[in-house]
Amino acid sequence: MIDGVHAVELFRFADRVQSVTLRVACDAPMAPGEERYYAAEIVLESGFVNGTVGLHISGGDLDEWGRCLDALEAEEGAEWPPGGRSAWLSVVPDDPLEVTVHDSPSTQISVQVPVDVTTGWLEKNRLRLEHVREAIARIRPDGPTR
Repeated sequence: MIDGVHAVELFRFADRVQSVTLRVACDAPMAPGEERYYAAEIVLESGFVNGTVGLHISGGDLDEWGRCLDALEAEEGAEWPPGGRSAWLSVVPDDPLEVTVHDSPSTQISVQVPVDVTTGWLEKNRLRLEHVREAIARIRPDGPTR
Protein backbone atom coordinates (compact mmCIF):
# COMPACT_ATOMS: atom_id res chain seq x y z
CA MET A 1 0.00 0.00 0.00
CA ILE A 2 1.15 3.49 -0.83
CA ASP A 3 1.47 6.13 1.87
CA GLY A 4 -1.41 8.54 1.23
CA VAL A 5 0.66 11.55 2.32
CA HIS A 6 3.06 11.21 -0.62
CA ALA A 7 0.61 9.82 -3.17
CA VAL A 8 -0.69 11.83 -6.10
CA GLU A 9 -3.57 10.66 -8.28
CA LEU A 10 -2.64 10.09 -11.91
CA PHE A 11 -6.20 9.35 -12.95
CA ARG A 12 -9.70 8.87 -11.57
CA PHE A 13 -12.69 7.41 -13.36
CA ALA A 14 -15.64 7.72 -10.99
CA ASP A 15 -19.35 8.04 -10.61
CA ARG A 16 -21.56 7.98 -7.49
CA VAL A 17 -21.30 4.19 -7.16
CA GLN A 18 -17.82 3.11 -8.24
CA SER A 19 -14.37 4.32 -9.18
CA VAL A 20 -11.00 3.29 -10.59
CA THR A 21 -8.07 5.42 -9.45
CA LEU A 22 -4.31 5.24 -9.88
CA ARG A 23 -2.12 6.75 -7.17
CA VAL A 24 1.63 7.31 -7.56
CA ALA A 25 4.14 7.54 -4.70
CA CYS A 26 6.00 10.66 -5.79
CA ASP A 27 8.30 10.92 -2.76
CA ALA A 28 11.24 9.01 -4.31
CA PRO A 29 11.98 6.69 -7.20
CA MET A 30 12.16 3.01 -6.34
CA ALA A 31 15.62 2.56 -7.83
CA PRO A 32 17.70 5.49 -9.00
CA GLY A 33 19.03 5.06 -12.50
CA GLU A 34 18.61 6.20 -16.05
CA GLU A 35 14.92 5.17 -16.09
CA ARG A 36 13.39 5.90 -12.70
CA TYR A 37 10.35 3.90 -11.61
CA TYR A 38 7.81 4.96 -9.00
CA ALA A 39 5.54 2.74 -6.93
CA ALA A 40 1.88 3.07 -7.87
CA GLU A 41 -1.41 1.32 -7.22
CA ILE A 42 -4.68 0.96 -9.04
CA VAL A 43 -7.58 1.16 -6.58
CA LEU A 44 -10.97 -0.18 -7.66
CA GLU A 45 -13.99 0.55 -5.44
CA SER A 46 -17.59 -0.46 -6.01
CA GLY A 47 -20.57 -1.85 -4.17
CA PHE A 48 -19.69 -5.26 -5.61
CA VAL A 49 -15.90 -5.55 -5.42
CA ASN A 50 -13.01 -3.56 -3.98
CA GLY A 51 -9.37 -4.19 -4.77
CA THR A 52 -5.91 -2.75 -5.07
CA VAL A 53 -3.11 -3.88 -7.34
CA GLY A 54 0.42 -2.51 -7.31
CA LEU A 55 2.61 -1.59 -10.24
CA HIS A 56 5.63 0.57 -11.08
CA ILE A 57 5.54 3.44 -13.56
CA SER A 58 8.21 5.53 -15.25
CA GLY A 59 8.37 8.92 -16.91
CA GLY A 60 7.90 7.14 -20.22
CA ASP A 61 4.71 5.60 -18.86
CA LEU A 62 3.46 9.11 -18.01
CA ASP A 63 4.12 10.18 -21.60
CA GLU A 64 2.18 7.15 -22.80
CA TRP A 65 -0.72 8.01 -20.44
CA GLY A 66 -0.88 11.45 -22.09
CA ARG A 67 -1.23 9.70 -25.47
CA CYS A 68 -3.97 7.48 -24.00
CA LEU A 69 -5.90 10.57 -22.91
CA ASP A 70 -5.58 11.89 -26.47
CA ALA A 71 -6.96 8.58 -27.78
CA LEU A 72 -9.88 8.70 -25.33
CA GLU A 73 -10.64 12.26 -26.40
CA ALA A 74 -10.78 10.96 -30.00
CA GLU A 75 -13.21 8.29 -28.74
CA GLU A 76 -10.68 5.51 -29.26
CA GLY A 77 -9.85 2.87 -26.68
CA ALA A 78 -6.66 2.89 -24.64
CA GLU A 79 -4.48 0.32 -22.85
CA TRP A 80 -1.94 1.42 -20.26
CA PRO A 81 0.86 0.96 -19.23
CA PRO A 82 2.46 -0.71 -22.24
CA GLY A 83 4.85 -3.62 -22.12
CA GLY A 84 2.99 -6.27 -20.15
CA ARG A 85 5.40 -6.04 -17.22
CA SER A 86 2.74 -5.42 -14.56
CA ALA A 87 -0.91 -4.77 -13.89
CA TRP A 88 -2.58 -2.68 -16.56
CA LEU A 89 -5.92 -1.27 -17.58
CA SER A 90 -7.96 -0.87 -20.70
CA VAL A 91 -10.48 1.92 -21.20
CA VAL A 92 -13.26 1.85 -23.77
CA PRO A 93 -15.04 5.18 -24.35
CA ASP A 94 -18.59 3.83 -24.43
CA ASP A 95 -21.60 5.10 -22.50
CA PRO A 96 -20.88 4.30 -19.77
CA LEU A 97 -17.08 4.30 -19.95
CA GLU A 98 -15.71 0.75 -19.53
CA VAL A 99 -12.56 0.45 -17.42
CA THR A 100 -11.01 -3.00 -17.04
CA VAL A 101 -8.23 -3.60 -14.54
CA HIS A 102 -5.99 -6.55 -15.42
CA ASP A 103 -3.72 -8.10 -12.78
CA SER A 104 -1.35 -9.88 -15.07
CA PRO A 105 1.08 -11.49 -15.11
CA SER A 106 0.42 -12.04 -11.37
CA THR A 107 -3.06 -13.49 -10.66
CA GLN A 108 -4.43 -13.08 -14.21
CA ILE A 109 -7.67 -11.70 -12.76
CA SER A 110 -9.49 -8.92 -14.63
CA VAL A 111 -12.34 -6.76 -13.34
CA GLN A 112 -14.49 -4.65 -15.68
CA VAL A 113 -16.14 -1.56 -14.22
CA PRO A 114 -18.72 0.53 -16.09
CA VAL A 115 -18.32 4.15 -14.99
CA ASP A 116 -20.81 6.91 -15.78
CA VAL A 117 -18.18 9.67 -15.84
CA THR A 118 -19.19 13.28 -15.28
CA THR A 119 -18.64 16.22 -17.59
CA GLY A 120 -15.03 17.40 -17.53
CA TRP A 121 -13.53 14.02 -16.59
CA LEU A 122 -10.96 14.20 -19.39
CA GLU A 123 -9.73 17.69 -18.44
CA LYS A 124 -9.50 16.69 -14.77
CA ASN A 125 -7.39 13.66 -15.70
CA ARG A 126 -5.09 15.86 -17.81
CA LEU A 127 -4.59 18.09 -14.75
CA ARG A 128 -3.84 15.04 -12.61
CA LEU A 129 -1.18 13.97 -15.11
CA GLU A 130 0.46 17.40 -14.87
CA HIS A 131 0.37 17.27 -11.05
CA VAL A 132 2.19 13.92 -11.09
CA ARG A 133 4.76 15.28 -13.53
CA GLU A 134 5.34 18.31 -11.28
CA ALA A 135 5.66 16.15 -8.16
CA ILE A 136 8.19 13.85 -9.80
CA ALA A 137 10.16 16.81 -11.22
CA ARG A 138 10.72 18.03 -7.64
CA ILE A 139 12.51 14.75 -6.79
CA ARG A 140 16.26 14.51 -7.32
CA PRO A 141 17.93 11.05 -7.55
CA ASP A 142 19.41 11.57 -4.07
CA GLY A 143 16.16 12.72 -2.45
CA PRO A 144 13.45 15.40 -2.55
CA THR A 145 14.33 19.01 -3.28
CA ARG A 146 13.48 21.56 -0.68
